[in-house]
Amino acid sequence: MDIHTRLMRRYKQAPEWWFACILVTNIALTIFGCEYYIDQLQLPWWGVLLACAIAFLFTLPIGIITATTNQTPGLNVITEYIIGYIYPGYPVANMCFKVYGYISTTQAITFLQDFKLGHYMKIPPRSMFMAQIVGTLIAGVVYLGTAWWLMETIPDICDSSSDTVWTCPADTVFYDASVIWGLIGPRRIFGSEGTYGAINWYFLGGAVSPLIVWLAHKAFPGQDWIKLINMPVLLSSTGLMPPATAVNYTTWIIVGFLSGFVAFRYRPDWWQRHNYVLSGGLDAGLAFMGVLLYLCLGLEDISIDWWGNDLDGCPLASCPTAKGVVVEGCPVL
Repeated sequence: MDIHTRLMRRYKQAPEWWFACILVTNIALTIFGCEYYIDQLQLPWWGVLLACAIAFLFTLPIGIITATTNQTPGLNVITEYIIGYIYPGYPVANMCFKVYGYISTTQAITFLQDFKLGHYMKIPPRSMFMAQIVGTLIAGVVYLGTAWWLMETIPDICDSSSDTVWTCPADTVFYDASVIWGLIGPRRIFGSEGTYGAINWYFLGGAVSPLIVWLAHKAFPGQDWIKLINMPVLLSSTGLMPPATAVNYTTWIIVGFLSGFVAFRYRPDWWQRHNYVLSGGLDAGLAFMGVLLYLCLGLEDISIDWWGNDLDGCPLASCPTAKGVVVEGCPVL
């Protein structure tokens, strides 16, 4: 038993039935909501149970990957794919299924991370439990109120064709995914009725790739660099694209290389002392500048035109690639 666990045993543990009660209550309320508003949400009760089963199944392996690599693979495509095949033609149901299957896993991992931090800081488990419950309730009210306020006060919000900077890239991707996977369905794109069926082989490639690295390490034990290859990190690194663009990834690669390779190898003392502070500073700086730019520029309808706002640097990046589709300003293939 490590020193942290031994010290934490002095506190009263949060009973397991507390968590079980919250789980059962939320599942019951979710099923009731989906059945009561079936015309709006489109997701039947069995869809909720299937989404919960996916979350239960994948939380442990994804938690292990997160603990060892600090990368959390998403189940968004898997959940959209499954419900898109089983229940095609219902985009809202596809979004709900993704939320209950994918977002539930993500929130569970975040919940465990918070408990791990509290474990190391020697915070009583029952206090952590209540902080999580109260924080969740407050966050839900604040998020809903903020979203409502933004939609009521900002004209043309989330309209990429207007001059507003509030283009909502993440929400646009969420909506586009509901159309692709829910309304159209994966069968018409990646299945027997589509033209991209070969992409399904990448699921097999992703499952086999860690085994290939393991076999290579066993075959060449003297090559130390092989064990540094982490396929979940490599394959999930582009999971945020879209909505992330080339500008986001180039800056991430540059800063990550300077910190994780140059500073780690040539200035290890500095890296040990300042690396996590640098990470927190970048996160806090991004959030602070987002608020500052909105208050100083967004409220005054002031926009800045510079190369950093040119996300892809390619005027044809949004043009269709299908043959015969005519869009103004785009070449016809």
